[in-house]
Amino acid sequence: MKRYSAALGLFAGFALFASHAPAQSSSRLELTSPGETIVLEPYAPNILRVTISKDATAANAGPGYGFVAKPDATGWSANQSDSEDVYKSDRMVVTVHRPHPNPGGHRVNLPETAKYFSGSAPWASVIVKTPDGKQLLEMRGWDQAEYNHKDGTATLATEFQKSDPPSYIVGASFTSPDDEHYYGLGQNHEGFLDHRGHTVKCWNDYLAAAAPSTCVPLVITNKGYGLLWDNPSKTTINAGFNEQTRWQSEAGNRVSYFVIAGNTADEIYAGYKLLTGPTHMLPKAAYGYIQCKQRYHSQEELMAVAKGYRERHLPADVLVVDWFYYTKMGQMDMDPKYWPDPTAMNKQLHDMGFETMISVWPRFVPEDRYYSTILKNGWFEHLADGKPVDGLPYDKAGSDIDTTNPDAAKWYWSVIKDNILSLGFDSLWADETEPDLPPNGAVLHVGPGTQYFNVYPYFHTKALYDGYRKDLPNKRALILSRDAYTGAQSNGAIFWSSDIYPTWDTYKRQIPTGLDFAASGVTYWSNDTGGWQDLPAVHHPAHPPLLDPSDARDVVGQDDDFPELYTRWFQYATFLPIMRTHGSRKYNETWSYGKQAEPILEKYLRLRYELMPYIYSLGYHTWETGAPFMRALPLDFPDDPKVADLRDEYMFGPAFLVAPVTEQGATSREVYLPAGADWFNFWTNERVHGGQTITVSAPIDAIPLFVRAGSIVPFGSMVESTHQQQSITKVRVYPGADAAFTLFNDDGMTYAYENGAGSVTHLHWDNAAQKLTHDGAAAWTASDDSIVEIVGR
Repeated sequence: MKRYSAALGLFAGFALFASHAPAQSSSRLELTSPGETIVLEPYAPNILRVTISKDATAANAGPGYGFVAKPDATGWSANQSDSEDVYKSDRMVVTVHRPHPNPGGHRVNLPETAKYFSGSAPWASVIVKTPDGKQLLEMRGWDQAEYNHKDGTATLATEFQKSDPPSYIVGASFTSPDDEHYYGLGQNHEGFLDHRGHTVKCWNDYLAAAAPSTCVPLVITNKGYGLLWDNPSKTTINAGFNEQTRWQSEAGNRVSYFVIAGNTADEIYAGYKLLTGPTHMLPKAAYGYIQCKQRYHSQEELMAVAKGYRERHLPADVLVVDWFYYTKMGQMDMDPKYWPDPTAMNKQLHDMGFETMISVWPRFVPEDRYYSTILKNGWFEHLADGKPVDGLPYDKAGSDIDTTNPDAAKWYWSVIKDNILSLGFDSLWADETEPDLPPNGAVLHVGPGTQYFNVYPYFHTKALYDGYRKDLPNKRALILSRDAYTGAQSNGAIFWSSDIYPTWDTYKRQIPTGLDFAASGVTYWSNDTGGWQDLPAVHHPAHPPLLDPSDARDVVGQDDDFPELYTRWFQYATFLPIMRTHGSRKYNETWSYGKQAEPILEKYLRLRYELMPYIYSLGYHTWETGAPFMRALPLDFPDDPKVADLRDEYMFGPAFLVAPVTEQGATSREVYLPAGADWFNFWTNERVHGGQTITVSAPIDAIPLFVRAGSIVPFGSMVESTHQQQSITKVRVYPGADAAFTLFNDDGMTYAYENGAGSVTHLHWDNAAQKLTHDGAAAWTASDDSIVEIVGR
C-alpha cells in the first residue's frame, strides 16, 4: 500500500490556471503563483538566496539570525518564457518552474488519489547551473505542512502559545546524483565523513547517541556549491537516499536557503564569510597549548602546574580554571577558601608567560545573588506562564539566562567583566551553550524556543564577544564554547567536541567529526585530548600496551593502555587548530602518564611551538578568506574519488597531510596519498608519488606525517610561550611544484591587524628555477642561505 504524507506529497504533473507575473525589485525577483511566493535574492554573482512560502510576507522577509550581508543584485538579470523564469549572473543561471497557465486553456485532470491525498504545498522546481550548463543544484519540491497526527508532528503544535505566529513543518527536496558527496553540517560523532546515505539530526543535543552534537547547517559538496539552510529549529537532513537529499525543519513559515557557487572550496567559504562574518584572529596564545583538567581545585594547585611547566622549560600558554570555583552556581565569585587572591595569582602567571581562562556558566540558582534580578526582569528562558525553565528533580543547577535578550546579554557581560575578568583572567570558557536546558516548548526573547532551538550559541558567544570589543578594545576575545550555529565563528569563539569518552573508538571518531565541523565554515575546533569522562576502573587492551603504565597508576588506575591512547591522541592534537587537553583524571600534565610517555609528549609539544609561525599565519589566512585550515581531503582533492569518504587523514594547512594512529598496539598504518601531487615523509624526507596507498612505519613516538610537494613551511625558535619573541630559524621548501606562502606576525593581542598592522612577508618558490624569493616585511635577519632549506638538496 502506498503511504501518502502531507509533508511528502509533491505533485509535479499538474498544470493549473495561475497568475505568474514576476516582480523584480533592485535586489530580488519575486514570483507569485496560487498558494506560493518564490523570491530569488542575490548577495553576489555566485550567491543566491531562495525563499518560498505560502505567505508572501514571509517569503519577502530577510534572513534569520547569524547573517550580516546585504543583498546585492549587481550583474543579475531576469527573463521569462511561457514555461519558466530565469534569473542569471555571470556565475549562476537559476531557472524556476512552477504552476503556469495551461497553454490550451484546459485544466489537466488530477489523479484519483488527489481526492484523498494531497501535498502540503504547490509544486515548484528551482535549478541552479553555471553559465556553461553544468548543473549545481536542483530543488525538486518543497513542504509547508501543518502539524498533524499522520506525520507524527501533532505534539509540536502544543509547544507554541496562541499569540505566536503560525508555524509549520518546512522542508525541501534536492536531486542527489549518485556521485555527489556531502560535508559539513556541524558536529555529529557517528564516525563518518561523507554524509551521503546517512541521516543528520542537525541540532544541539547533549544526549545524542555517540556524543553531544551541535548544528551549523552548511553543507559543501563536490559538485561546486554549498547550501546554507536558513532555519534555526531542529532540522533533519536525509542525504542521498532515493536519489534525493531532503531537508526538514520542525518550525517555520517558509523555506529559506542560500546557494553559494564556487570553483574551489575556498570560494564557497569566501561566500560563507560574506554572508555570516569573518573568523577573527585569536590571541596568539590560543594557537599554542591550552592546559586544562576537570578540575584544578585551588590557586595552589594551579600555580604548581604552572611552575611544573616552567621548571621543565616546556612551552604552554593558557591555564584553565574549570567549574565549581564559586561558592554558588551563578554567584560569580571565587571561593576564598581555595582561591585566596586570584588577582595576585593572575599577575604571577602573566609574569611567567601564561594567560588564564575561566569557566562561566549561564545558570543561576535561586539562592545566588543575581537570580532575583534576572527573574524580575524576565531574563530567564521560561515557560508560557513565565516560570523559569529548570532541570528538576535531578538537575539542581538552576535556570539559564536568556542571552537572546539584548538587555540580558549586556547585563550578563557586565557581571562577568566586573566580577571575573576584573580579577585578571584573560579569556572565558562559555560552557553549556546548548543551552543546557533545551528550549523546545519554552520561550526565548527572540521567539518560541521550538522555532529558535539552535540560536542560543550564536547569541551567547556574541554577548561576550561584543562585550570584549566594547569594553576591552585592545584585547582579542577568546571564548571557548561547547556549541555553535551559523555566524558563531565571527564571535571570537573556539569550539570543542563536548564531553567525550576516553576510548579508542571515541578518539577514532573525533577525526571525521572535526573535519565535518571545520567543513561547516567554523575553523577553530578541538576536543578534550584524552577524553573528558572518567577512565574505566579496569581496561585490558587487545594488544600489549606500547607504553608501560606501571608508573602512572595514580592517574590511569587499571586502564593499562591509557598512556598509549593519550600519547596517540596528543600527537593528533598537535595538528588541530586548537591544542587543548582536558579530562576527569587526577593529573593531566605532560609528565602525568609515565616516564615512557613523557618524552614523546614533550616532543610534540615542542613541535607545536616550532610550527607556530606556520600555524599563526594560517589563522591570518582564515581571517582574510574564511577558509578553514583543517581540511577534509576531498576539499583539496575533489577529483580524487578515493578520498570522498576518507575519514582518518586530513590536511593541516596547505602543506601537511596528517594520518593519526587510531588502533591500539599499532606500529604502522596504511596511508593513502592523494593523486595529483608528490609527498614527502616529514620524518625521513623520503619522496613518494601520490595516488597510492603505502604502509608507513609508526612507532609510538611517530605520527605518520607527510608534506605536499610544492610547500613552504616556516619554523620558529623554541619559546616557552607566545609572549616571548620568536625568530624564524628555518624556512623549509618541499620542491616539486611552484609554491607560495604568506607569513604573518603581529602583536598577537590586539585587533590592529584589521587595519593593516603587523608584518606580512610573501614567500615564493619557483620550482623551475629552484629558487625561493620573498617580498614585503623582513621576516629574518640572517642570510637566506642559512635560513632556507630545500628538502632533498
